Amino acid sequence: MTNILAIIGRPNVGKSTLFNRILGARDAIVHDQPGVTRDRLYAISDWAGKQFTLIDTGGYVPNSVDLFERAIREQAEIAISEADGVIFMVDATAGITTLDEEVATIIRKANKKIHLVVNKVDSDNRERDAAQFYKLGLGEPITISALLGRKIGDFLDEVTKDFKTSDEDQDDQRLKLAVIGKPNVGKSSFVNGVLGKTRQIVTPIPGTTRDSIDSVLKYEKEEIILIDTAGLRRKSRVKENVEFYSALRALKSIERCNVAILMVDAEAGIDKQDLRILEDVIERKRGVVFAVNKWDTIEKNDQTARHFEKSIKTFLRVYDYIPVIFISALEKQRIFKTIDMAKAVFAEQTKRISTNKLNNLLQRDIQEKPPSAKSGKEIRINYITQVKTNPPAFSFFVNEPKLIEEKYKRFLENRLREHFKFVGVPISLYFKKKHK
Repeated sequence: MTNILAIIGRPNVGKSTLFNRILGARDAIVHDQPGVTRDRLYAISDWAGKQFTLIDTGGYVPNSVDLFERAIREQAEIAISEADGVIFMVDATAGITTLDEEVATIIRKANKKIHLVVNKVDSDNRERDAAQFYKLGLGEPITISALLGRKIGDFLDEVTKDFKTSDEDQDDQRLKLAVIGKPNVGKSSFVNGVLGKTRQIVTPIPGTTRDSIDSVLKYEKEEIILIDTAGLRRKSRVKENVEFYSALRALKSIERCNVAILMVDAEAGIDKQDLRILEDVIERKRGVVFAVNKWDTIEKNDQTARHFEKSIKTFLRVYDYIPVIFISALEKQRIFKTIDMAKAVFAEQTKRISTNKLNNLLQRDIQEKPPSAKSGKEIRINYITQVKTNPPAFSFFVNEPKLIEEKYKRFLENRLREHFKFVGVPISLYFKKKHK
């Protein structure tokens, strides 16, 4: 499972700048005005083969009565509770402030691995400014300049030193299904319906959240692990933070599963948050089943399901390869068909296509519609092979790989799916230089 790191600190100490520096992208809005990062962001990053999820939070302002600051504080508290480690950022140029001391007191109670990071140490001459932060009682300060990139490598070495490399295998080989989705869509009802009275709690895997409930489903002579996302431990005072908590908890479940069952409410329909959760699954290359719950509450005729599925596929756009099933967790309608569908998706995820079959079929497609380049150069795809399963990945050996356009890559993926299905499974295409 990927470790989660939360960046915490008072406003305007450089949290979003560090977030962007680590990711090598400008995903967060960076501005001199305190409090610009209104919503936390999270993204996958990698350092020396060690993958982790990074959370950027808004400026942490303890005990503020301002609604905006209260929302940020609550979001930061959620991030701290869910993270495996905390990056507590302070500002070398400002020194220790009352807010820093208050935040430090709160973080110490979290009983998490804490990395005290002193930002804006732009040169060797500023190193001595970091010594004052020992007073916070959070261990040895790590000095960086997020804006200049100074000592970022040393910082990442330190915060990831106890992480496992991404390719380390999990001991438990049982199929793991995560039941994910927004709050109140019926996730626990689905899990309870499938399990009946035979619910068993799995021995916790080290590093997993204490509120993610694992159960063993004995189904057709095999054991399947069901990962149910628990609800909030306490009522959030800010509506958006319920969604944040839900998304972050789903993220941890996705990391651990083979296939995600993404549940939506048939009455409420699907929206951008559902799509965001789906994109988290796709980004992590997990299989996915789209389960439309509470189908028993919908007035329908013999065309309703077909029209509903068509509207979902239109909304999903490039993810229209994901299977859709209509269920009622309460009435136990098609809940076991959902498990069968998830098993079928996992079989697709572990499927391997022979090189001979790949080239026979795809080369015919390529000849009928060859790639074109704006440069006018001839592009030749000489050879195709599957290099990986779970998730599936394919290499295309090309004379000019950099000239392959995105729309042609989508054409090749569509042809792969036309020939070999890969229902519910993200696939990766790599284009490599053909060596003579």
